[in-house]
Amino acid sequence: SAARKLTDAASYSWTATTEIEGGQWTPAPVQGKAIKGGAAVITSERDGTTTTAVLQGSQGVASTDEGWKTAEELRSAAGGGGGGGNRGGMRAAALLRNPLPAASLTKLVEKSKDLKAGEAGVIAGELSDEGAKEFALMGRGGRPSGQTPPEPKNAKGSVQFWLTEGQVQKIRLKVSATMTVNGEDRDMVRTTTWEIRDVGTTTVEVPAEAKKHLGS
Repeated sequence: SAARKLTDAASYSWTATTEIEGGQWTPAPVQGKAIKGGAAVITSERDGTTTTAVLQGSQGVASTDEGWKTAEELRSAAGGGGGGGNRGGMRAAALLRNPLPAASLTKLVEKSKDLKAGEAGVIAGELSDEGAKEFALMGRGGRPSGQTPPEPKNAKGSVQFWLTEGQVQKIRLKVSATMTVNGEDRDMVRTTTWEIRDVGTTTVEVPAEAKKHLGS
């Protein structure tokens, strides 16, 4: 019911943070605003530079030092990979792969098992084996078009949903798996937290240059 409420909401805003245990770097927080049936604007700031992505239906563009680029243009710049070429392009490509909370919430509910209500309106459970593998791969790119990353091994996942008056306020996903990177197996533990706010009152302004690139 709470997942449907967020999916059906006229608009909402969110902040997403990700922690990777044992990783060499920590992804920058992501800020986002979405309008039902319209555009979603996502931003991320690192080292004083803000990258913006705009998603509208099946289309998406992101800001780079060379202007706004589609995912396909970023793949071409990376020689067929999904990384976007230079560092700015990589950040832009990563933002375009960023899942929207409403879609993630619906899928998390579908892929969860043994969900139980606890204290303070928190509902928690485990991911199915299929769900753990799917979310372990969340956001991974940088491969030539048509190629997929190797399947995660020993994937496990857990979820928590914070509800207030039947409305989702926060989602936390923790996934662990053994991932194959450059031919080597590496253990990964990633925790992603989405904080939802301004449901129904969020407004979205799409940058003019992004509109031009989207043809809208």
